[in-house]
Amino acid sequence: MGDNTLRLRGYLKGHGDWVTAVATTLDNSKILLSASRDKTIIVWNLDQDMEDANLCGTPMRALRGHSHFVSDVVLSSDGQFALSSSWDHTLRLWELSTGKTTRRFVGHTGDVLSAAFSSDNRQIVSGSRDKTIKLWNTLGECKYTFADNVHTDWVSCV
Repeated sequence: MGDNTLRLRGYLKGHGDWVTAVATTLDNSKILLSASRDKTIIVWNLDQDMEDANLCGTPMRALRGHSHFVSDVVLSSDGQFALSSSWDHTLRLWELSTGKTTRRFVGHTGDVLSAAFSSDNRQIVSGSRDKTIKLWNTLGECKYTFADNVHTDWVSCV
């Protein structure tokens, strides 16, 4: 029978405040994204051959644009894009190859706590402290809002 003990292999050093979310994809296990209360997302290269044996990766790029805490980050299924939600009431779609925001999603009236892509990456869902869930297309247009007493409190996960 195998050893099922979890062991700390190392850590990532780069954010200036709490990490709020991490994301990775099955297709590229060398890339990891982390979101933070420091208003950034860091794209990490997970490298096992570090000079400091306690570190397990290097920051490749910091994604900046949110004006408040970044609450969630997810990757598209093809690994080309990241989607982030923030307490600035917005979501951002990031092109990872350039680090640029390609779309900004505006419409929530409260902190956006969670975001997700559909399996085909053509739709986006977000949940907020405004007690709504919004369905968006990738052009940044809100197609539907689930509101009107559907939730009686914050939507913290979608």
